[in-house]
Amino acid sequence: MISDDDLTARGLAPSGQGRVLLIACGALAREIVDIRAANGWNHIDLQCLPAILHNTPDRIVPLVEEAVSKHRNNYETILIVYADCGTGGLLQAACDRLGVSMVAGPHCYSFFEGNAAFDARGEMTCFYLTDFLVRQFDAFVWRPLGLDRHPQLRDTYFGNYTTLVYQAQTDDPALTALAQDHAARLGLGFERRLTGYGDLPGAIAGAAISRNC
Repeated sequence: MISDDDLTARGLAPSGQGRVLLIACGALAREIVDIRAANGWNHIDLQCLPAILHNTPDRIVPLVEEAVSKHRNNYETILIVYADCGTGGLLQAACDRLGVSMVAGPHCYSFFEGNAAFDARGEMTCFYLTDFLVRQFDAFVWRPLGLDRHPQLRDTYFGNYTTLVYQAQTDDPALTALAQDHAARLGLGFERRLTGYGDLPGAIAGAAISRNC
């Protein structure tokens, strides 16, 4: 939890003036709700766009633009809780044009681990799952890739991967066991990293508070 003392030490103070809207990927909803509750940020509202947009990243930017246009007059601050997420820089450009901030990083796997740590690893043969994707593996990975109908495609999609890395936001043995099952289905080695929420709380804190002038 980010305490008031931590905020004060950083020259920051609880906003208390107007409301904050987080326009977020639906895959992050549970984590955002937990972070908001842990810090008592009751002035923050959350609107989630469908998590399945990650399978069609070209749709993310127009839907974010639409949501910002719809809500911007009702909020003092809007934060886009997406990283680049396959938009090729177009989401950042849209946020700059709209005058709103977004979470830094190429994707959620990076900011959950911490962008600096993820970048330093330089991993090229790892396939990543978060808590959400472990729970929703069939709906977001197995069936969209057609592996339920054409299991022979597994090597086509995953032949260049060696390891499934489960970035665990929570310490849940049942989710870990499920993630191991997913790794076996894909024919990959398995590694679990308890990342927690990584850079996400700090990004939300930046929207939740305002600088003293």
